[in-house]
Amino acid sequence: MSPLNKQQLDQIRDERSTQIKQAALKVFARHGFIRTKTSMIAAAAGISEGLIYRYFESKDVLYTAIVRELMEDAASEIDDSRALPGTPYEQIKELTRNMLDADNQFAFMLILKARKTNELPSEVARIFEQYSADTMIERLLPIFVKGQEIGQFAPGDPRQLLCWYMSVVNSLILQEQGDEEYGFPDIDVLMRMLTR
Repeated sequence: MSPLNKQQLDQIRDERSTQIKQAALKVFARHGFIRTKTSMIAAAAGISEGLIYRYFESKDVLYTAIVRELMEDAASEIDDSRALPGTPYEQIKELTRNMLDADNQFAFMLILKARKTNELPSEVARIFEQYSADTMIERLLPIFVKGQEIGQFAPGDPRQLLCWYMSVVNSLILQEQGDEEYGFPDIDVLMRMLTR
């Protein structure tokens, strides 16, 4: 068997790093930064704990890498939603659908819990300053205001209405899978909060 070339080694390294981050994302989202141990992440990833340290020098570095990627992705998704086809109503609805999608819930859950935690790596605090919740609402305001102008959304302070709406969506995400008996509300039900 011939030795692996640099490209193959890089691919293996990228795949392993992604595997660790995906497992860590779910563990951090469920347990928070402080209560998460690297042994829990290793178990979730199906690897040895020592292997984590070959890719990330510490739990802090791993957590910071995940938060940075999530915040960059969230900002990009909000920016992309402005370019989505359809009306402002359809754009906000699609953004809501993505937030509540099972594949994205852990990402949003991790961020929501992290924003309420004081004991985080200092770099994470700087990332949150750059991507504050207020900044994210700012990015959505043009869509919402346009929707108000064409009569799709209720009149009123757009920032206030969006903040209330996002608070409800965020609360649902923090419930993990929604109420056991009723699950998550239909997105159309949630959207009624914003409409006339």
